[in-house]
Amino acid sequence: MDHQLALPLPRLLRLGLFQGCLGCLAVIFAGLLNRVMLTELEFPGLLVGGALAFEQFMAPSRILFGQVSDAHPWAGRHRTPYIWLGTAVFSVLAVLSIPLIFHLHAAFTTGQPWVIGFAEAALCGLFALYGLAISLATTPYLALVIDLTEEQERPRAVGLIWCLLTVGIVVGAIATAISLKGLDGVSDPRVLEPVLLDFMVRVSLAVLALTVVATWGMEPAGAGRRLSSGANREDAISLRQAWQLITSSSQVLVFFSFLLAFTLALFLQDPILESYGADVFGMPIAATASLSALWGVGTLLGLLLAGFWLVPRLGKFASARLGCQMILGCLLLLVLVGLSAQANLLRIVMVLFGLASGIGTNSTLCLMLDLTLPQAAGTFVGVWGLAQALSRAIGKLLGGGLLDLARWLQPEGLIYGSYAAVLLVEAALAFLALTLLSRLNLRQFREDTGRSLDRVLAAELG
Repeated sequence: MDHQLALPLPRLLRLGLFQGCLGCLAVIFAGLLNRVMLTELEFPGLLVGGALAFEQFMAPSRILFGQVSDAHPWAGRHRTPYIWLGTAVFSVLAVLSIPLIFHLHAAFTTGQPWVIGFAEAALCGLFALYGLAISLATTPYLALVIDLTEEQERPRAVGLIWCLLTVGIVVGAIATAISLKGLDGVSDPRVLEPVLLDFMVRVSLAVLALTVVATWGMEPAGAGRRLSSGANREDAISLRQAWQLITSSSQVLVFFSFLLAFTLALFLQDPILESYGADVFGMPIAATASLSALWGVGTLLGLLLAGFWLVPRLGKFASARLGCQMILGCLLLLVLVGLSAQANLLRIVMVLFGLASGIGTNSTLCLMLDLTLPQAAGTFVGVWGLAQALSRAIGKLLGGGLLDLARWLQPEGLIYGSYAAVLLVEAALAFLALTLLSRLNLRQFREDTGRSLDRVLAAELG
């Protein structure tokens, strides 16, 4: 690699601004809009979770967009034009989501089935397009990070960018809490809609501006093709060969299942957390938005603690096990603090939950790198990424659906029990992740997949 393409710290921090923007938008969609739809507008939980899940269901499109950015440059650049296009599209869709949500609320008040059905389909379609736009922007962005870093630099780059994603979550939560403090106690849609729309317009404009700042001048013309292609590409095996490789080892399935369970144990409460704070703890909109900031601060501390101290001292498996155990304990604490309905206790538990999430996430990322064959890195990273995206989609859908089911089964007036049921299911998933982790064997994984890759390539040559 040419020296001028290496990423010194100032340039890496500037490039990471884009990831911070994604974190800011994520907390608004996963937290604020969830809470407004569930609590203030009283949408069914399954509808809210299902609509938001469509964003994650678009994750397989990342493979297509990655190939398109490799093969079709704009003005000699393979990455930044797609990043800018994707950012422009998802920013516009973020703004359009606000009037569409309130249009659906108006449809519910009319009671006309065809109007409701059309509005629901439109909301799901908008979030699906939002997911496609996110994939269009983020896939070339990650490819740009790879293009601009040498192999030994990438762990530092990925770690710092992941931290900036968490910083974006914290900033987004704080901005939401400050900007929408005037909505405390307000549930009138005529008051909510203009305030939320103005807030989303300002956030979207800031995201667009910061994305340009983050990526301007980062990609030299023609660099993407020169750095990402060639005879020794790691992802040069075909789709059929990749499928044969993935299905040939039980250890791949074990780790795939672990990632599903682990990610569900982290995010199943996403669609209901702010409504939990509102319905059980009596917290206003600004206060529930701060829960994501507390979680983000804890996550950032956990990422740093695991990266600089726990993983080097305990090892990846022991740290991942500790992270899963802490996540399980925090989920049980989330259930218990609901009995007291003390908002301050909920805030403390959210910081602890974030700390556990950071430790578990850092350790799992390290395991993911270890369980990736250099000869097929693109394939394995794609599989692991698909597991995480799939579980986040299922989490959004399942979280809202379980809340609806629990509400239906609970006697009238027992609000707490419905939320406790969802959190207990999430705790069970954390226990399942612990069980699957104990069945994972790094040496056997490498031996099995190494032999499988040799067989696949030999069969192709023969």
